[in-house]
Amino acid sequence: MADGAVITTQDGTVEAGAGNRGLTYPLGTPPEPGEAVQAAPGVLWMRLPLPMSLNHINVYAIEDGDGWVLVDTGLNTQASLEAWEAALAGPLQGRPITRVICTHMHPDHVGMAGWLCERTGAPLLMSRLEYITCRLLVADTGRPAPEEGVRFLRAAGWDETRIETWRREFGRFGSAVSPMPQSYRRLSEGDDVAIGDGVWHVVIGNGHCPEHVCLWRQSDGVFISGDQILPRISSNVSVWPTEPLQDPLADWLTSLDKLRGLLPTNTFVLPAHGEPFTGVHTRLDALKRGHETGLRRLERSLRTPKRAIDVFSSLFARPIGDGVFGMATGESLAHLNCLENRGLIRRDRDADGVDWWVAVNPQPLEAPEPDA
Repeated sequence: MADGAVITTQDGTVEAGAGNRGLTYPLGTPPEPGEAVQAAPGVLWMRLPLPMSLNHINVYAIEDGDGWVLVDTGLNTQASLEAWEAALAGPLQGRPITRVICTHMHPDHVGMAGWLCERTGAPLLMSRLEYITCRLLVADTGRPAPEEGVRFLRAAGWDETRIETWRREFGRFGSAVSPMPQSYRRLSEGDDVAIGDGVWHVVIGNGHCPEHVCLWRQSDGVFISGDQILPRISSNVSVWPTEPLQDPLADWLTSLDKLRGLLPTNTFVLPAHGEPFTGVHTRLDALKRGHETGLRRLERSLRTPKRAIDVFSSLFARPIGDGVFGMATGESLAHLNCLENRGLIRRDRDADGVDWWVAVNPQPLEAPEPDA
């Protein structure tokens, strides 16, 4: 893809080059596992492998006197363990780990936290909702799949074969997370965390997860964004069986507006996936535009009733296979719930427990796509 090219896909993902759209990637080649690149004064950028199409997560080490504060930890895998051992002995120079911060509870961010805390003696810092949610999901390991989940998936249009597969695989979250520390230190919106000679301001985001922690060093404009701002993909925003009427997309859009108003244009963003970049306002605008475009397209598609699994083509630019079927269902429901809360569509549940969604005031089929 040439510099400056921008591709807005149907799932709201925006890929941008380094040219006329204002996104630049100043650090060059990403580090290999076990290696590090200096991202900013006192901040090291490292990468861990992920065994999926999104094949990496960025983690960061912030110099803290004679030691380091680690931000995010990777998935609980042998490859992550080996990469951490190499990093601790190599670029981190065997110096003490003073704290482990996890931006949120998804396994690629929290998976090695327990191992790191036990190995180094460092405390874990998270927001309260992320820590508690993680502990609850880990506790599902070994439990039978709940009937509430079955009803949720049936309402979305899943057939019995997919539901049975979900039953068998229920509780897998815990296998991707090393045993969590049984205590933690809470991070809240507005906290100031002193690390070394700097102060990092805690900014909370919502929508992708309940209470996502971002860290902002205002003195030089460095912003560790986790999954709250990514340069090349849009974070998954989904509805799950535990809270079926939730409107996480409204939370996500509100967070994008909050960050747009808070962060200066020259902020240097250190994301969890992709490469560190500048051009944060451009990126936030593109993320919001992509989701609003998807919502308009989805509403137009509902001139006739459809199930959640029938609207994938309105939101996603590629076919949805088994590996991402659950996430695609959750993201579709997030868009449907958002439109329902805006009063633009309604759902009707049939005798088989399946929800059918339809526009309240259907737009003409030939309506042009509004300008982005």
